[in-house]
Amino acid sequence: MIYSTATVPVNPEGATRLTRAQAWAGLELKARDAREFLPPGLCTRCDVVEESATHFVREATIAGADLREIITLEPESKVTFFQATGPREGAIINELFESADGTLHLRFYCYLGLRGKEPNGPEEQAEQAQFDGDQGYKAALLSTLKRTRELLMEGRL
Repeated sequence: MIYSTATVPVNPEGATRLTRAQAWAGLELKARDAREFLPPGLCTRCDVVEESATHFVREATIAGADLREIITLEPESKVTFFQATGPREGAIINELFESADGTLHLRFYCYLGLRGKEPNGPEEQAEQAQFDGDQGYKAALLSTLKRTRELLMEGRL
């Protein structure tokens, strides 16, 4: 199994300040359509295909892989992506929280397996290393906050 986590401050020194509501708006936009938040060409399709009071379902093509995710929102707190189909199975969570000193943080964590691959085999180990590396989920958190700031400046948030 793959377990990875990363946490970054929402408002590092020198960055345009985001409120919890603004950071949340960015997370919700990313959950509904990842194309604007991922590097160009990485996500070529991202459509919400079902919606209910408790969740929505999106189908996407990311890095050439087709996937279907059931996504739940806990307003201004947590987005959970359940991997229904695609190369991975499990859950990916993005969470806004305040530390003891009141600093707002964005945390990513996941617990995943690779469908059809040996548990803890070479493919899962490679994916673990990628998630934990410099271009892994910590970089994704930082780029999500950067894009949220851009949308705020453009008046689209």
